Amino acid sequence: MTDTMQTSPKAPLTGPSPLADRAAGCLVGAAVGDALGGPVEGWTPEQITARHGGRVTGIVGPFHENWRTARPLAPYHKGNGHVTDDTLMTHALVRVYEKVRDHLDAFDIADHLVPDLIGTPRWIPELEDEALPLQRIFLAEKWIVARLHYGHIDPREAGVGNIVNCGAAMYMAPVGVVNAGHPDRAYAEALDIAGAHQSSYGREAAGVFAAAVAAAFAPDATVASVVGHALRLAKDGTRAAIEAVCETAALHTGYESALTPLRSAVAPFDTVGPDYRNPSLGARRPSRLHAIEELPVALGMLLACGGDYRSTVLGSVNYGRDCDSIATMGGALAGALHGAAAVPSEWADEVARASRLDLHAPAAALVTVAREVFDRDLARRRAHERAFAALGGA
Repeated sequence: MTDTMQTSPKAPLTGPSPLADRAAGCLVGAAVGDALGGPVEGWTPEQITARHGGRVTGIVGPFHENWRTARPLAPYHKGNGHVTDDTLMTHALVRVYEKVRDHLDAFDIADHLVPDLIGTPRWIPELEDEALPLQRIFLAEKWIVARLHYGHIDPREAGVGNIVNCGAAMYMAPVGVVNAGHPDRAYAEALDIAGAHQSSYGREAAGVFAAAVAAAFAPDATVASVVGHALRLAKDGTRAAIEAVCETAALHTGYESALTPLRSAVAPFDTVGPDYRNPSLGARRPSRLHAIEELPVALGMLLACGGDYRSTVLGSVNYGRDCDSIATMGGALAGALHGAAAVPSEWADEVARASRLDLHAPAAALVTVAREVFDRDLARRRAHERAFAALGGA
C-alpha cells in the first residue's frame, strides 16, 4: 500500500465507535436542545416561570395556546417537541457534506446549501406541513439566498451587510464533527463557510463554536479544555465575552443560581439590549467590541453545570431570550463530550416523533464523511511531507 492510499484505523466491530457515539450525542443533543428551547424563545426567565408555573423541566407546549394567530410567532407551532430552523439548517449542512465528501468552503454553500433551501420540499415541524425550507428560515438566513442565488455575490463576501446574529453559528456543529479532535481546522473551516452568511462577530462565533465542538471530541476532553480552546481561538469581543461569562459561570454549581449572573456578564457585549423583542437601533451591527449572546452563554451553562447534558440544556432553556439556539449549542457540546447516552431518551424519542425526523441518521452519515475526509487529509499530508523533503526541508 502506498503512502497516498493510507486509511484511518477502522472502528471496532462490537458496538459504535467513540466517534460515532459522540457524533450522535452532538447532533441529537443539539436537536433536542433546540426543540426544548423553541416554545420559550424570546421570553425572560420570569415570564417563562409565570407561564409554566415554574422552571421548564422538559418538553412543553406553545407559549400561547392560540399559536396559529398569536403574534409575533404565528403561524409557527413552537413547542410540543418541534425542532426549529436551527436543526433544519444543521441537517441541511450535513447534506452538503454528504454531497461534497470533503472539507467545505463558502462556494459549497452557494452550490449546494442554497439549492437545498429553495428547491427541495421537506417536512417543517413548526408549520406542520411539507414546504421549502426557505419558507421557514429567518430573514437573516434568507439573506444567503438573496445574496448568492439572486445577487451572484462572491460567496466569501456574501455575509457582509447581513444583520450580525447567531444565524451561522447555530448550525456549525457538523463542522466540528468532521474535524473531530482538531479545533484549529474546525475554526478555519467554519469561518470560511460562514463568510457566505455572516460577518464580524457573527462569523467569528461560527468559527469558535465549531472549534469547541471539535475540541469536545478529544479523548481526554473536559469542559475546561473545551472552554480553553474556545478562548485560545476567539478574537476581539467574542473572546472577551466568553471570558467574562465563563469567569462568572465558574462561581456556580448549577444553572438556577447562574441565570441572572450570566445575563449580567454577557450584557456589555450584547447589542440587542434588555428587551429581546425590541432591539435598539444599534443592535446587530458589525463591531470588534461586541459578541453574539448565544455562544458565550452556552459555554457558561456548560461550565456552570459541569458538562451535564440535562442541566446544561435546561439552564439554556430557562435563560430565555434566544434560548433555542443557546440550548442547541449547549446540547451539542454536552452531547459531544459524553455521547448519545447523555441525551435523555424520553426527550430524544419524543422530539423525533413529533418532528418526524430521524435524529440519528444525520450523525451516522456525517461520521462516514468524517472518516473519508480524514483519509484524504492523511494522503494530502503525506504528499506534502514528500514534497517538503524533496525540497530539502526535512
